[in-house]
Amino acid sequence: MDITDASAIVTGGASGLGAATVKQLASRGAKVVIFDLDRQEDKGKALAAEVGGVFCAVDVTKTDDIVAGVDTARELGPVRALVNCAGVGMAGRTIGKDGQYSSAFNLDTFKWVIEINLIGTFDCIRIAATAMSQTEPLDESGERGAIVNTASVAAFDGQIGQCSYSASKGGVVGMTLPIARDLAAVGIRVNTIAPGLIDTPIYGEGEFSEQFKAKLQEGVLFPRRLGTADEFATLALELLTNSYMNAETIRVDGGIRMPPK
Repeated sequence: MDITDASAIVTGGASGLGAATVKQLASRGAKVVIFDLDRQEDKGKALAAEVGGVFCAVDVTKTDDIVAGVDTARELGPVRALVNCAGVGMAGRTIGKDGQYSSAFNLDTFKWVIEINLIGTFDCIRIAATAMSQTEPLDESGERGAIVNTASVAAFDGQIGQCSYSASKGGVVGMTLPIARDLAAVGIRVNTIAPGLIDTPIYGEGEFSEQFKAKLQEGVLFPRRLGTADEFATLALELLTNSYMNAETIRVDGGIRMPPK
C-alpha cells in the first residue's frame, strides 16, 4: 500500500514508540497527524514541525477528541493509516497482604487502564476506519487503508502485578481478527504488534535506570538487550505497506518469555 501523500494517524505519537513511528511514516511520504494529550503538546508540535505533520490534542478516552483529530487528518489527505500507540500501565497485586477488601487492587484503576488501552484503541479504530471507508480504493483489490494496534507480550506472559495491563492488551489481541474480518468488506487491513521490553523514556535515565534495564534484558533470548523504538516502528511500517499482511499479531521481543515476576 502506497502511503505517499496520504494521512497517517499515530496515537501517543509525541514520544516513545509513537514518535519513532511518526518519523518512519514521514520518511515514506505520509502526512502524519500526531494524537497525544495536552501535556505532550510541546513535544508533539516540535515533532510535527520536524516531519511536516500536524499535532492534535487528543485524549483517546474522549470520542469528540478522536473525531476532531480524524477530521483534521481528512483535511490533509485521504486517511489511509492508523497506528495505535497510546497506552498506560499500572502495576498492583490482586489482593493486599492484610486480608482487607480495601487493600485489593483498586477497581477504578483497573477500569482506567482498560478504558485507555482497550476501549480507547477500539474507539480510534472505529472512527478512523469510518473515514478510511469513504476514500477511493487504491487498486483493483479494493484496498483503502490499514491499521496497526499495539498490544504487549504481557497479553501472553503477564507477570505478577500486571492484571489490568495484561487484560487490556489481551483484549487488543483478541479483537484483532474479528475487526480484520469485519473491515475486510471495505478494504481495510488490521494487524497488531506485541512488543517486548523496548527501551523508551518510561524507564527513566541515569545509573539506576541503566542497572534496572540491564536486569530486565537478562531474560531476552537474542539479541541480549532491550529493543528499540525504531525496531517497533519499522515493523509498524511494514504492516501498513505490505498489502498481504492482515489479521495477525506479531511479537517483536527478541524471543523473551516473561517469568512470573
